Amino acid sequence: MGDLKSNAVVLYIAMSLDGYIALSDGSVDWLYDVKGDGGDNGYADFYDTVGTVLMGRLTYEEVLKLSDDFPYAGKPCYVLTRALTEQQQTPHVTFTDEALTELVPRLQEQSEGAVWLVGGGQLLQAFLQAGLLEKAIIAIIPKVLGQGIPLFPEGSLPSTFKLKEIERRGDIALLHYHL
Repeated sequence: MGDLKSNAVVLYIAMSLDGYIALSDGSVDWLYDVKGDGGDNGYADFYDTVGTVLMGRLTYEEVLKLSDDFPYAGKPCYVLTRALTEQQQTPHVTFTDEALTELVPRLQEQSEGAVWLVGGGQLLQAFLQAGLLEKAIIAIIPKVLGQGIPLFPEGSLPSTFKLKEIERRGDIALLHYHL
């Protein structure tokens, strides 16, 4: 899967054919009835390469709705937020308002594997602006949502991705890019 260092910053995310990562209310229920490979569509293999998990606060709030158990409890997880409060601290998550240009290199040094940028679009926009994203794995889900939260919000930095691999998982196309 690549010639990048093992602690590279990687976006791994699902997107509809028309470019949305969630419905307008943040939900991702539309992902669950897609004909994939009959398993986890490569998620476990990817997750095994991850050393640190990083996401925005809105993405974190949606993750909490998906399961009673926090799905990333076994790995260091950081949630970027503009408003830190003491009651936000949890056993599995470190909330931070640290600048990306300081936080991400530090996490890469500490990480025993890739730094996974879980989402969302606003955070991706900031990563592109700062030149911190090294790889993107985008699962194209064969659905048109018509509206929702875009992967690349308006105002995203124009960027060119280099296609390294295309992987088919049932009706899902996994596009592997380097930046």
